[in-house]
Amino acid sequence: MKAIEWIDGRVVLIDQTRLPGETVMLALDDYLEVVQAIKEMRIRGAPALGIAGAYAMALAARQIEAPDMGTFLARLQEAAQQIAGARPTAVNLSWAVQRTLRVAKAASSVQDVAKTLLAEAVRIHREDEEANRRMGQLGAELVPSGSALLTHCNTGALATGGYGTALGVIMAAWEQGKVTKVFATETRPFLQGSRLTAWELAQEGIAVTVIVDAAAGYLMSKGEVSCIFVGADRIAGNGDVANKIGTYTLAVLAKVHGIPFYVAAPTSTIDLSLSGGQAILVEERPAREVTHVGGTLLTPEGIEVRNPAFDITPCNFVTAIITEKGVVREPYNQELRRTVGHGNG
Repeated sequence: MKAIEWIDGRVVLIDQTRLPGETVMLALDDYLEVVQAIKEMRIRGAPALGIAGAYAMALAARQIEAPDMGTFLARLQEAAQQIAGARPTAVNLSWAVQRTLRVAKAASSVQDVAKTLLAEAVRIHREDEEANRRMGQLGAELVPSGSALLTHCNTGALATGGYGTALGVIMAAWEQGKVTKVFATETRPFLQGSRLTAWELAQEGIAVTVIVDAAAGYLMSKGEVSCIFVGADRIAGNGDVANKIGTYTLAVLAKVHGIPFYVAAPTSTIDLSLSGGQAILVEERPAREVTHVGGTLLTPEGIEVRNPAFDITPCNFVTAIITEKGVVREPYNQELRRTVGHGNG
């Protein structure tokens, strides 16, 4: 299953807002259409957003008309700002845009840019899937036999270039016979857990049980959860983690109950330029995602709503961070820099 592909000069992606009821494919040939799809969460998940951003840059390079290289790059820079700004918290999006911009600036001519940007986008896509599979194997080593695992939001093939980050770890551990069941939180308000994670796990034949977000603490107190695996949208240099709203709550509960809390993310998600999570911009989403489910109103008309899409989990609540380059443990401010190097800073 591929959340996003490049086919015949177009970005083809699964409209994740329509799952699990129906599988609808979108074929986009304008970079602004990709920007809109990102804003509307038709494509989502930090690694997948990076891939979408790279393909959007390839589309932009094909669309821009300019008389010379200087004008072309100036217009491509404008497109890059629109693409990177579509969702601000997930660092993979801006990371991929900046990476493709560097490739564009190194091209010898306007004619070469479109070809080289597409090749770079395909490379980013391939690298992500390879990284996910390495993370899956490394993370599975942390899972004891007979484990019941809990995960939040969606971190599988739908959220990445293929296979998944935290869900990739879970699938690898399942394939090794270590997992008895997986608890997937609903993940309000957009229900990525009940709609997407449950769907992906069921497709793979993995025993999955959906729970409301607020039930996680109860299951932990009953001894029903062995480990927790989540993904990340941005990891600061000290190991603070920005992830889907509700992650911080799970981390605190895991600490209280002595349950390992693992974060799985590629090194492209690590932002060494940020010293701590307080510097991460948290996206606020539209109120309608909270007030409605589909067309059904759940709250009084006109009620005030706060809808932060993410929260920040302090590093001291994180047992380890699983990357494609290895499992990182405290002290994160030293070990993340050693693992990643300075490329993401």
